[in-house]
Amino acid sequence: MRKAQHDSEERAQMLLATGVVLLLSLLSMAVFSVKVAGLTSAHEPNADTVIETTKEVVDILPPLAENRTIIWVTSGIDRIDAAKLAMDSVHDDLLHHGEIRGVEVKMLDIDIVVVNSTVIEISLELGVTDDSSTLQSQVTFTIEA
Repeated sequence: MRKAQHDSEERAQMLLATGVVLLLSLLSMAVFSVKVAGLTSAHEPNADTVIETTKEVVDILPPLAENRTIIWVTSGIDRIDAAKLAMDSVHDDLLHHGEIRGVEVKMLDIDIVVVNSTVIEISLELGVTDDSSTLQSQVTFTIEA
């Protein structure tokens, strides 16, 4: 009888060990499945591309436009025309740069107003787009030229 009880205990322990192994296997598969399923929905490193690109463009646009306008003015072009040429060239460069980074940068409705003999105000609608999002901003700044 003792042997039968001993065999019964061994079978129960083996059954318990098998259950634990199966449970751990299922748990590890579930964790792996959750990780794989969450790869595209949690936080992708490029999800902030539109916001970061917009910030970079807003930061760099005034000095870039001012420097290019000054170059055109010193070569003898009228201030308004120089500012238009500067903004057109900046737009082309940003459009090309955006294509390299996987975003599209557009400047629309560019309005250039002479404030006084040294200050020009430029306002525009900035649009930055990638394959999943778009951010439009109204940007106004002044340059001295």
